[in-house]
Amino acid sequence: MLYFLAGLLRAHFSYFNVFQYITVRIASALLTALFVGLFCGGPFIRFLKRQQKNGQPIRSCAPQTHLAKSGTPTMGGILILGSTLTGVLLWSSLANPFVGISLFALIAFGLLGFYDDWVKLSAETSNGLSARWKLAVQAALSLLITVVIIYLTPEDLALRVPIPFFKHFSLFLGIFYFLWGFLVITGTSNAVNLTDGLDGLAIMPAIYVAGCFVLISYLVGHMHFSNYLYIPYIPQSSELAVFLGALIGGSLAFLWFNAPPAKVFMGDTGSLSIGAVLGTVALLTHHELVLAIVGGVFVLEAGSVLLQIFFFKISHGRRIFLMAPIHHHFEKKGWPEATVTIRFWIISLILALLGLSTLKFR
Repeated sequence: MLYFLAGLLRAHFSYFNVFQYITVRIASALLTALFVGLFCGGPFIRFLKRQQKNGQPIRSCAPQTHLAKSGTPTMGGILILGSTLTGVLLWSSLANPFVGISLFALIAFGLLGFYDDWVKLSAETSNGLSARWKLAVQAALSLLITVVIIYLTPEDLALRVPIPFFKHFSLFLGIFYFLWGFLVITGTSNAVNLTDGLDGLAIMPAIYVAGCFVLISYLVGHMHFSNYLYIPYIPQSSELAVFLGALIGGSLAFLWFNAPPAKVFMGDTGSLSIGAVLGTVALLTHHELVLAIVGGVFVLEAGSVLLQIFFFKISHGRRIFLMAPIHHHFEKKGWPEATVTIRFWIISLILALLGLSTLKFR
């Protein structure tokens, strides 16, 4: 609550005014989450090892190189969530409804992922909750979040999806906006989950995407910048930049321990919650299609699974990829895990820059 405390003290000490600047609070939230994660990471991982005797169960169909990871603890997403929450609670305006709904998405999907991880560990199998039940809970949460987002959105923007590269063109969805909200939030949540198959593979693209939306949310929340760039102006949305700054800090702390060879996996606890938050922020800022660009690696991973399943069914057992998601395809072709990860990071960075270019080219 340092933001609130600084607001009280600035009437008596002028130098506390610096904490009213959102850029200062973005940096403060990022560094707070980073150092909390780094400080708590080691003891937390040792705690997980004591609680999880055999670590995360490895899928039997996974590449043979993954067998060496047996015994690595999971649920590392708790470290990301805890660090992020610390940064948000200390440096953001908790009275801001955009922060409130983003916190709900982070915690609700994190709890769903936690339960899924717990089921896997208890049964000592790579199969957690059934896909049907998991999707049902995700759908309910996504629709609830979408209803709140519609309420928070200015009336002239509600139920509309702006199209990148166009100044004043947006697609009116009407009642189908609820389906759109479900696809964006649940789709992003599951796409990040599918990408989380190699050490460090999912977390770095997530950091890139969050970094892009730090800038987007900051610009969308300022009338001068939004008018200049011909992007939607959404009052109060700039506070999301502080939230995302904390998420970046927590994610960087996790990457410190998740870098190959990983000492901990994020599990569904981390992947489902991170994906849900990114989808929620994209809806709040009305940059859902930009999310598809900057998060192109996640789209590629999820798309490869859908294509594999579809082609398998229509071709009576034939496959497009050696294994899906697509990062396993490259592993099967002989690429070392670190090579796949770093090349996907590079692709993600290029897509992030391409997505940011849509802010100017309109």
